[in-house]
Amino acid sequence: MVDVLGHLGMALIWLAPAWLVIDARKTAATFVGVGFWFGMLPDVDLVLANTIGTVKHHGIFHTVLAVGIMAAVVGPIVGYVLKKVLGGSTWFSDAAADDALSLGVVMVFVAGVAHVFADILSAPDISEGIEPFWPVYAQTLGIDLVWYNNPWVNWGLFLGGVALNVALYVRATPEPPRRTRA
Repeated sequence: MVDVLGHLGMALIWLAPAWLVIDARKTAATFVGVGFWFGMLPDVDLVLANTIGTVKHHGIFHTVLAVGIMAAVVGPIVGYVLKKVLGGSTWFSDAAADDALSLGVVMVFVAGVAHVFADILSAPDISEGIEPFWPVYAQTLGIDLVWYNNPWVNWGLFLGGVALNVALYVRATPEPPRRTRA
């Protein structure tokens, strides 16, 4: 598990391919800018552990299954809100508005899985390992590559994610002409 900044940076890195598949530069910026916050979603278990007390950190919420379920629930809501708030603007293209619910699911899922992956990189240092593929594969995974509180790693992931997305923004083609609705 990396620190918060590292998780957000990892989400930025994992969301960066959006620049290659989303048709409008500002829409891709919206996708990445909204989606990277969900890089902290699996740590909802920390909030629940403090309120309920029976939830274990790095337990069920740090699995691809749980991230998928959370993305299926939260993602369409995010997509709907984006469509209602930004639909018709240059920050959310008509094509994105047509697929807003799917975009919401993808952004939440990718950012959540990025969190799980980041935790695999450092899980055994001060925390229990995680079982990301539970219930299919109940083996604990942890590479212990980085220490969670290493500022070089956390700032490096974050600044690397920001730099990657800025470079892809600059490289992206300008906005396509907007179609008019009849």
